[in-house]
Amino acid sequence: MYTVYKKCNNIDGIIFDIDGTLWDSREQVAHGWNQAIREFSSLDVQVDLPWLKQLFGRPMTEIACILFPELEENSRALLMEQCYIYELDYLRTHPAPLYPYVAETIQELSRTYPLFIVSNCQCGYIECCIESTQIDSYITDFACFGDTNQPKNETIKLIMKRNHLKSPIYIGDIQGDADACQIAGIPIIHAAYGFGTIKEPAAVIENFRELLTLIPLLQHS
Repeated sequence: MYTVYKKCNNIDGIIFDIDGTLWDSREQVAHGWNQAIREFSSLDVQVDLPWLKQLFGRPMTEIACILFPELEENSRALLMEQCYIYELDYLRTHPAPLYPYVAETIQELSRTYPLFIVSNCQCGYIECCIESTQIDSYITDFACFGDTNQPKNETIKLIMKRNHLKSPIYIGDIQGDADACQIAGIPIIHAAYGFGTIKEPAAVIENFRELLTLIPLLQHS
């Protein structure tokens, strides 16, 4: 059951995170990254699901530093790029599952609100997610770290400016999302089924379908 903490009037758009909010791609990502590491390096690194849970949501450059601290910057970037190539190739043929109720809830929400995605992922990842899960027709716009090379708060601001949004709300699962939203000046709903915790969200959902009743309640509180 959702919990409301703050009022959020005049919501004119909904921005979603991906990992830990729309789907869980850790199994597919681990497969792609481990294959790339084996083929393009001699490192004794094995990525697993608990590790990815800690890494997801961080900017791409930070993930590369954590995974491959022994490599110099250029080699690290090249290996990380291969990881992302293998990840996307695998995801295209083995799509990650959406969390329960995401597809039908996205479709229903799109009838009332424009929907957006902002993530710290690489270029192509958002497209892979929305196309492979067939929710692309409901998403108005999206942007990622791979596009902007900027912190998530700046990418959120870009989406707001590009789409003339005055008071959107963000749906995310980790404190990094909340920190970005605070800087961008928008509220966040915590997807508590995801990968982390959030301090002082506007509201908390336990499953994605709760957004259908929660957001109108926030809108008219």
